[in-house]
Amino acid sequence: KGTSLEMLVRFGRRCGRAKEDTEIKNSEEDHALYPPLLPSKVDLREVTIIPQNEWKRIQDSLDSLTREAACLRAERKAKKEMHFRSQEVVKHWTNTYAGMKEQKLEAKKKRDEEVEAERRILDIEEEIHKQGERKKAIEFAKQYQLYQTERVKRFHSGLLLSRVMKERDAQIEFQKNKIKSDEKWEEQLKLSIEKSFKEEKEKAEKQRRDRMALANDHLKQIKEHKEEEERRRKHEERDAKEIKRQNALYEIEMRKKLEKKKEERNESRKLFFENMNDKNIIKAVERQQQEEEDEKIRKFIKAKKRLTQMGKEKEAETHRLMEERRERINNFLSELMKEKLDNEDLIIARDTAEAEAEWEKREKEKYEKNKAELKAIAEYRAVVMKNKEEEERQRKLDAKEQLLAIMKADQIFQEHEKEKKRKADKERQELRDAHIQQMAQNKFNAKQEKQAELEYYRLTEALVAEKEKEFQDYAREVIELESESTNKYIYPLVKAVREGHGGGRGPVFVDRGGLRPSYQANDVTGVQLPFYNSQGSKYSNFQKSKGRLGFTW
Repeated sequence: KGTSLEMLVRFGRRCGRAKEDTEIKNSEEDHALYPPLLPSKVDLREVTIIPQNEWKRIQDSLDSLTREAACLRAERKAKKEMHFRSQEVVKHWTNTYAGMKEQKLEAKKKRDEEVEAERRILDIEEEIHKQGERKKAIEFAKQYQLYQTERVKRFHSGLLLSRVMKERDAQIEFQKNKIKSDEKWEEQLKLSIEKSFKEEKEKAEKQRRDRMALANDHLKQIKEHKEEEERRRKHEERDAKEIKRQNALYEIEMRKKLEKKKEERNESRKLFFENMNDKNIIKAVERQQQEEEDEKIRKFIKAKKRLTQMGKEKEAETHRLMEERRERINNFLSELMKEKLDNEDLIIARDTAEAEAEWEKREKEKYEKNKAELKAIAEYRAVVMKNKEEEERQRKLDAKEQLLAIMKADQIFQEHEKEKKRKADKERQELRDAHIQQMAQNKFNAKQEKQAELEYYRLTEALVAEKEKEFQDYAREVIELESESTNKYIYPLVKAVREGHGGGRGPVFVDRGGLRPSYQANDVTGVQLPFYNSQGSKYSNFQKSKGRLGFTW
């Protein structure tokens, strides 16, 4: 609206109507000073002139909303900037609620960090303590396992024996130094000695019974093992016999199959030749029948020809008789013609002509009939000969096809037999390859097992050597500690150290980690054989010793 008013209103004085030159001059000045705000062909007398103040008031009334919106935006922006400045200023104050809250949060965070650091230190200390406890438990378990071994137990038994012997000597020395002997004590000592002897005797008897029971148990086990071995051997023999029998049955069955196939082949060949002979016989019979039929046809044709000849002769005779009769009739008629009138001559001539025409007609029909019969006979003979030739050709084709079918069947049978033989050869080759591969695999597995066993022995020897070193160190420390008090009773300890691990009295197995096994006598006693460390034998007869050890050769 304001734009339209600007276009319609112009400031300044109105120009009145003057002379034509003045009007032209004023119009040129107006065009030069002011742009063409009014559209063309507008009458200036109809344009309203508004003062400048009024024009400003109108513009202010129209643009008031825009100015108010701009003022509101500027005011909000100023308030927002003031708020940001206030926050920046108040942010570092400590006497406000926000500052106090921030200080409390910082203090709480610092306390939590200190508590967490203390907890970490306590956790580390507890972990160190638990690790020490675990180490102590592991050391105790290792020591307990070491003390539970047979060799350490025997060493401790030797240690206890040495201490008991030491205590016994001390007590004996103490008893010797006593001024006055006690009879009651002597009686009690005597009773205790008798009791100990009795207990030792009972213990020895019990050990003997246990050894006897163990020996009987061993003999029973040996007998059971022998029986089991005998049963296994018999079972293997039965299996071998059964396999041999199955192989024999298989070979017999295969021979029967081959014989049966050979018989079937011979039977088929025999049937083929019999069929060929039957066909030849049938061909000969058919040929004979054909010859007989041909002979009949020839006889029939010959008879037909003879009949035809006879018919022709009879016709000639009949024709001759007719000619004679006609001649007689003509002679008779000629005689009559002389005697009768002309009309009678005409009647006779007409009858004669009709009789001749009738006779010629009959002769012609008879000739046509004979000709048709001869033609039918010739056609029948041609058809019969053609059928015979077709049958002979078809018979030859059938025989040839049958021969080709038999040859093809024989070829298929031969190919089938070759294929079966090839498959059997392939299966045997695959079985042979599988056996070779299995043998190689078994050999490789045996080699691997041997390597694993050697590796196990090596590790066992290393472990045994380590344990032996540990035991020797422990025994040396104990012996040195015991030898400080007395050097008289350390022999049981030295003996226990020299015995070696294994618990036996036999020779040491060098390849088995230095084990010393036990050997049991092969007699009713079943006792463990002693260990004799001698350079030779006093006796030259070893038969008794060999029998005792169980050698039978």
